[in-house]
Amino acid sequence: MNYGALPMLLATDENVDFSIHYLYAYQINGHTLYITTSHVCILLICATIMIFSLVARRKFMHAEEIPTGFQNVVELIVETLQGFVDSSMGKHGKKYVNYIGTLFLFIMFSNISGLFGLRPPTADYGTTLSLALITFCLIQYNNFKYNKIGAITGLFQPLWFLFPINFIGEIATPVSMSLRLFGNVMAGTALYYGLLPIFVKIGIPAALHAYLDLFSGVIQTYVFCMLTMVFISQKMEE
Repeated sequence: MNYGALPMLLATDENVDFSIHYLYAYQINGHTLYITTSHVCILLICATIMIFSLVARRKFMHAEEIPTGFQNVVELIVETLQGFVDSSMGKHGKKYVNYIGTLFLFIMFSNISGLFGLRPPTADYGTTLSLALITFCLIQYNNFKYNKIGAITGLFQPLWFLFPINFIGEIATPVSMSLRLFGNVMAGTALYYGLLPIFVKIGIPAALHAYLDLFSGVIQTYVFCMLTMVFISQKMEE
């Protein structure tokens, strides 16, 4: 057990570190696997979303005709996410509202987890790259589903010798999406606070948290989900 890495679970000014730290290491078939702070934070966020979902399900099993309190909040979240997806994907939105909704909630909770003293999982490139790769698989799935052989021949359009550029453009999608999310979250939760001079930190960090963790976190969630829907919809339209 790496007790020296335990403080890295928390996003504090004194522990500004850009590397990945592990809390526990174990051996499987001669390979060393690590449980990092990112894994723990992801587990906490997933548990929070699952508990929220179970409570919401139980509440709606005994729903009131006129919603109040918690039921009203859940209905507002669901309707907002449905409207967000439908306005971007049109008739195809119904099939992807669950995925986009889950993606939105997970990234948003991850981005704003710094407000609760955690080190945001999205400040770990392994997390953002994994999310981007899932989106990339969905993009290419729809590409082959709707365009058939055109998914391949389209790489040679409008001229055959442009294939390398078109291919790189496809591969660059998950890289650009993951780097954009990772860079903004890392800059907001670690770099910016760590680089502030001591006289600036007095009385200001609360305002910085409100912007960098909350406002900027929600904006980056919106951007990632919007790009996901745009890229998927483009393959359907082609």
